[in-house]
Amino acid sequence: MTPELEKRIRSSFDESASDEEHFPSTIDPRIYHVQLILETFGDLAERRVLDAGCGKGRFAKVLKERHPGARVVGLDISEAMLSYVPAEIQRCSASLTSLPFSSDAFDAAYATESLEHAVAIDLAVAELCRVVKPGGRIVIIDKNAEHWGKLKTPEWERWFNRKELEKLLGRHCRQVSSRFISYWEDVEPDGMFLAWIAEK
Repeated sequence: MTPELEKRIRSSFDESASDEEHFPSTIDPRIYHVQLILETFGDLAERRVLDAGCGKGRFAKVLKERHPGARVVGLDISEAMLSYVPAEIQRCSASLTSLPFSSDAFDAAYATESLEHAVAIDLAVAELCRVVKPGGRIVIIDKNAEHWGKLKTPEWERWFNRKELEKLLGRHCRQVSSRFISYWEDVEPDGMFLAWIAEK
């Protein structure tokens, strides 16, 4: 990613931070995206968790409420977005392709509809895996490339097919799986969203 493009992406999200309708600061904890992360990670007491591309921290907030003993870090490229993140969550402004953490720094990490903005996808996946400890779990939730065009997107955004991210995660993780998921648990998946789950 060029510095110019990174600046444009950051500016776009800085400008969008005030748009509560399209970029809300809360999320219904019953939404399956949230449930999947909670189920996959299990007990997070005294564990360190990274929300990579956290936006306003809506997922991180639910994790912290469910697991008060967890140490949750919310990372985003936009400082304006991070200003909405609750104080009990550690905030960090950085790019997904250059995470400012040591290797094996986290017990778990997730990226919900944020990898699509990383541009250098292979590098972002490698970084996400690098900062998770061996045995730790990684969850990526993003949109299916086969549905590209159904939503308005900025020119840098990318959606993924199952095998593409399975292969990238497989370079760094011992177990990788993926499946179609729905926004709501009691609704059949329509193919728009995919979840990738990996164990390092």
